[in-house]
Amino acid sequence: MTDIVDQQTRSRMMAGIRGKDTKPELALRRALHVRGFRFRLHSNKVYGRPDLVLPKHHAAVFVNGCFWHRHQGCRYTTTPSTRQDFWQAKFKANVARDEAVSGKLLEDGWRIATVWECALRKPDQVNSTADLLTAWLRSNELQLQIGDEDSRTDL
Repeated sequence: MTDIVDQQTRSRMMAGIRGKDTKPELALRRALHVRGFRFRLHSNKVYGRPDLVLPKHHAAVFVNGCFWHRHQGCRYTTTPSTRQDFWQAKFKANVARDEAVSGKLLEDGWRIATVWECALRKPDQVNSTADLLTAWLRSNELQLQIGDEDSRTDL
């Protein structure tokens, strides 16, 4: 199947995809700030430049897009029908990088939370996600993954 837009339009569309300050990330930041948490954004002092770094809790939070980071079982984890070899290699590299970053951070003594984009789509989801993250930050658990169970296709 061919692309429905021309190459220049597709290029412009792809260039508009941001790597930081995304809508899900901004929503989570607001919700955590209201709950009294203070954090650093995209700190280059922490390996992998997590979206949020909470030094007081020695925690790093990644807000991952389901499409780009391949959220297992999520309906938003689709694969484009054109250039499948390219996309499979791209997604495989993204997942491998995420695993390497998580491994290094755990090795360095950091706690890691991954919040999936699907868990931040609606205002009530943002609040429940922030509540889960708050409980995790106050606990001693090393890792946490938050994703919207309603968006999964394997149920």
